[in-house]
Amino acid sequence: MQKIRILASLFLFVGCSTIACSQQKLSLDSCRALALRNNKKLSVARLKQDVALNTRKAMRTKSLPKVDAVGGYELMSKEISLLSDDQKTSLSNLGTNMMAQTGEQMNATLTNLVKNGSITLEQSKLFGGVAQQLMPQFAQSLNAVGNEIRQAFRTNNRNMFGAAIMVRQPVYMGGAITAANRIADINEQLVANQVESSVENTLYDIDNTYWLVVSLHQKNKLAKSFLQLVEKLDNDVKKMISEGVATRADGLKVSVKVNEAEMSVTQAEDGLALAKMLLCQLCGLPIDSNITLEDEDKEQLPVASYTLTNGNDLQTAWENRSELKMLQNAIDISKENTKLAKAAYLPQVAVTGGYLVTNPNVYNGYENKFGGVWNIGIMVRMPIWSWQEGAYKVRASKAATNIANMELDEARDLITLQVNQNQFKVKEANKKLNMAAKNVEKAEENLRCANLGFAEGVMQTTDVMAAQTAWLEAQTQKIDAEIDVRLTHLGLQKALGVLK
Repeated sequence: MQKIRILASLFLFVGCSTIACSQQKLSLDSCRALALRNNKKLSVARLKQDVALNTRKAMRTKSLPKVDAVGGYELMSKEISLLSDDQKTSLSNLGTNMMAQTGEQMNATLTNLVKNGSITLEQSKLFGGVAQQLMPQFAQSLNAVGNEIRQAFRTNNRNMFGAAIMVRQPVYMGGAITAANRIADINEQLVANQVESSVENTLYDIDNTYWLVVSLHQKNKLAKSFLQLVEKLDNDVKKMISEGVATRADGLKVSVKVNEAEMSVTQAEDGLALAKMLLCQLCGLPIDSNITLEDEDKEQLPVASYTLTNGNDLQTAWENRSELKMLQNAIDISKENTKLAKAAYLPQVAVTGGYLVTNPNVYNGYENKFGGVWNIGIMVRMPIWSWQEGAYKVRASKAATNIANMELDEARDLITLQVNQNQFKVKEANKKLNMAAKNVEKAEENLRCANLGFAEGVMQTTDVMAAQTAWLEAQTQKIDAEIDVRLTHLGLQKALGVLK
């Protein structure tokens, strides 16, 4: 029996520990930290910040030398020929052609010598016979020389290999590189301001939802307290009906009030559950997490305050609002785009250098070996006429800058209005809170008097129910006023850009 009791106590302890561990208590700061760590939109904004950072680093390389290597192979169906087909045939038959012309000239010469009597006919025949024996040998020798010359002129470039290393260094690009680097810097600032805006929106949503949960929890407690009041009244009326002091109609009225109070409790519990789900979703927690908030059971909610300084508040908003910063970034980018449009129609200078290697070697008689050459040069590009395309682009870019300036001025006016509205809301919320606190005191005193009068039999059931309803409304207004003070201060901080 003792062992059973020990095991039961152990199981009870483990069960209570599991319930305690499964319940998570969160403060406003912890909710903020969870949201900033787990919010998906904020994670996307931070990734965009990484993109902007790497884009800026990539843009810095535009002014540095670039080195490229290229190589290739090409098979040609024919090779390039420096000689025509007739020239090739002539070189191949060089000896034959020369000996034929030489033989004709020699025969004519011997005939003239015989006619002149310089030599005899026998001597002419002797010379002719010797020449006929030697000429074939000379023709073959000259044909061989011609073929060698023909082969020497052959390029043999059907199989072509080539490779090159090129170095390019921009010298002056009309200010385009400087403008592009400036745009990359401003874009990085723009993305940082977008991240700041996302952080502010996330904190604003978290704070609103946190205080919404606190408000609904307080209203849920209030609904349960009201239910206890009307249930007590219902029991008292039932006793009075049984004693014949109250009528059945009085009992029905109170029963209806009890049903309404039970429905209010159900609605408050459902609303509280949904609000906690939303808070869990914003914090990156499972939506069915069992959470409690640090401020939900406090009788007096902490009231944040922000000192109103009128004109200084506007200056603070203009300096801190991320929307204004982003609009100013857009103006700066538009100005740099104007410089880019101008740079496209200014002279551009670049220095080039490299080493080129080919096979066949075109620098040594097309021999089948790799051969190369160094080169260095300067390239200048000067636009002459483009039908005023550049002027039109510059005008369009300047017009975009003017539009961005107008949007900035309009945003400042709207922010000024927003700050003033939130200042009025803060003052109004503080007044409502003071009035609500006084109304609660009066409603509690009214309810005490009604209960006392009902107990003494000098007040009707309807009077007590009216006092209870007034008490409920006063308590509800006080909860709303306390939350409204928090939210209006929150709205003012967001309007001023100081929500951190």
